Amino acid sequence: MLTINKLISAGRGLAPVLVKRAATLELGWDVRQKSRFEATDSAGRRVGVFLPRGSVLRGGDVLVADDGSLLRVLAAPQPVLQVTACPAHGSPLDLLRAAYHLGNRHVGLELQPERLQLEPDHVLAELLRAMHLIITEADAPFEPEAGAYAAAAGHGRSHDHAHDGPGESPTHDHAHGRCLLYTSD
Repeated sequence: MLTINKLISAGRGLAPVLVKRAATLELGWDVRQKSRFEATDSAGRRVGVFLPRGSVLRGGDVLVADDGSLLRVLAAPQPVLQVTACPAHGSPLDLLRAAYHLGNRHVGLELQPERLQLEPDHVLAELLRAMHLIITEADAPFEPEAGAYAAAAGHGRSHDHAHDGPGESPTHDHAHGRCLLYTSD
């Protein structure tokens, strides 16, 4: 069995051609949030993954095996509920309201521009239907938000926008994934 104990988030710093050629490890969310598990990669090799406790794998992450080989993590399609606003009776604000209520229940939630995605739950589906939202069952990759205090918050999204407005002199502090705005008076 191939042993893996190193994670390179989103394959940062690796040549894209190396990542593209790497064997893949397609895993559902339930496995990707475990720090220790066994699986079979796309090359048919048995792998044992031993990451630091609390590690979470995201689609696009790269694992390094003890023999130096790379494995690209893919988010496997799995049953999900896709939530969209009702064009006849609502607005996109309804999705924000739903995200608020689901967040208060600590539900793992994937945020997309036109929809929310969560693991199937008939009670939550009824709650969302009562809010006049459209619920669709689907099989799709699931990448829930990491949470405000998670080390991997934002899970690899770039942060390349300016915050300055009229009369502001921004200073950005990107340590630990934070972007703070300081303005002069």
